[in-house]
Amino acid sequence: MQPSQPLIDFRNTNTVWASILVETLWRSGLRRAILCPGSRSTPLTIAFTRHRAIESIPVLDERSAAFFALGLAKQSAIATALVCTSGTAGANFYPAAIEARESRVPLLVLTADRPPELRDCHAGQAIDQVKFYGDYPNWYAELATPSLDRSLLQYLRETAIRAWRHTLFPVPGPVHLNLPFRDPLAPLPQPEAAALAPDFDAEGFFASIRPPQRPQWELSDVAIASVLSQWQPCDRGVIVAGVAQPPDPQGYCEAIAILSQTLGWPVLAEALSPLRNFARLNPYLISTYDPILRHPTHADRLKPEMVVQIGPLPTSKVLRSWLASAQAQHWIVDPGDRNLNPLHDRAVHLPTAIEALAARRSPASTPPLPSAYLKTWLDLEREGRSRLDETIAALDGAIEPKAAWLLSQVLPPATPLFIANSMPVRDLEWFWSPGNRHVRPFVNRGANGIDGTLSTALGICHGDRPGVLLTGDLAFLHDTNGLLMSRQFVGHLTVILINNNGGGIFEMLPIAQFDPPFETFFATPQAVDFGPLCTAYGIEYQAIATWTQLEALLHSLPDRGIRLLEVRTDRRHDTLWRRDCLCKLFF
Repeated sequence: MQPSQPLIDFRNTNTVWASILVETLWRSGLRRAILCPGSRSTPLTIAFTRHRAIESIPVLDERSAAFFALGLAKQSAIATALVCTSGTAGANFYPAAIEARESRVPLLVLTADRPPELRDCHAGQAIDQVKFYGDYPNWYAELATPSLDRSLLQYLRETAIRAWRHTLFPVPGPVHLNLPFRDPLAPLPQPEAAALAPDFDAEGFFASIRPPQRPQWELSDVAIASVLSQWQPCDRGVIVAGVAQPPDPQGYCEAIAILSQTLGWPVLAEALSPLRNFARLNPYLISTYDPILRHPTHADRLKPEMVVQIGPLPTSKVLRSWLASAQAQHWIVDPGDRNLNPLHDRAVHLPTAIEALAARRSPASTPPLPSAYLKTWLDLEREGRSRLDETIAALDGAIEPKAAWLLSQVLPPATPLFIANSMPVRDLEWFWSPGNRHVRPFVNRGANGIDGTLSTALGICHGDRPGVLLTGDLAFLHDTNGLLMSRQFVGHLTVILINNNGGGIFEMLPIAQFDPPFETFFATPQAVDFGPLCTAYGIEYQAIATWTQLEALLHSLPDRGIRLLEVRTDRRHDTLWRRDCLCKLFF
């Protein structure tokens, strides 16, 4: 929807300033704003809520608001505006700003501030907000205090255009604008502002603003041909595909499949990418690489000579150790400028998207016949996948890994699935079965924290198709304020809560052998009764007694609301089962 004319609010200096900022951002591409309550940010709140083409959503808790905005941006691949008042309010945005940076999610953070004369003088709710988020933002600017001067209004417009562009290019991420405002903060009339209206050519002022286009820089055809000429003679290569949330999941999977079949190399595919959910596209897909490589004989005979890594490495420590020991020639395909080489080996960074690389290859007339090396991988995958699926399908008791596996079998097509950090992401990597349901996995694997789990999931599903969150009890409890958004949330989210009464991830670590202090200071059991908690927020709750019950509730998801399905498990038993299953699968 396009307003019939630019929405400039000429009631006072602050309303002119804020409405020009908002109109500029809208014309650049902004469509959603998350607004936290506060006084100093009043001009921004008024401007956003007056703009008919921007969806403005009020959220009380700033940390939840920031992760909700992060989820919206993950869903849409364009920045969400995030607004708060001065003081410590903006500090609560910090975790989400870090995650946006590390996971390359566009986010526009707008913190209101006291003007310079009210800083460092104990004026109240005034702290140092300059470069609040350090070096995490792609770009930072403190704006001038609002003015009606024409040259400063032009400066405001151009700064907003630049800020929006920096949320997207050269790599998506957060941008922080700090905005000081003087009184009056409310839209009280000022004659000098009203006097500006008759001579202000709003259409001309905004006429040149367009959503920015992605800069075109790619490897040359000669460079790509040179790289492929090094890869194609090798028959002991692997493609390793890690966490990815591409805007076009099918196109991403098709590109990797083209490269895989061009080279005749297996694709070791992390479950936190789309690859296992478009399995029909890639006949060389390997999902059981972690248990395969736990077998010393298999790990030794499968050592590669070449590795092409697409995006970050998968989560598996077993895989990472195997790659480090292989000392293979290593390439990293990624369009960004970040270091994605935790192995610190001699990797060559190819600054391009896998889609561009696959599209510009010079395909051979026929793909190479599968090598003995590839056949070994495929045979082990068939054997391991069959054993793993049969073993988990036969489980009747409540055990955490089965939840991840079951989701791969029953979720409706194209369901958005947000996976909490700690054990859920690992269970997906180990147990998610390849299929063709086109499930869309989302994760916060930039900083790998548990903060904002529920709020991010709500953002991902807001206004989109019904989605699912797979989370542990501690990650959920860490963000229960996200439930305050239930009235603003549009759509549906089913929360599958694995309640093992503590931090199951710590049971996997050596510290678990030392109790005390393990149980109290690491596992940190909370013993919360989730039924009454859901009732307090008006959220539907069901305790899951059988896997058949859970399966029936997931085959078709509701259209609206939030519901929580609690699965109680024993974290110590789950840990022992995982170790036994993964370590003995190929023995």
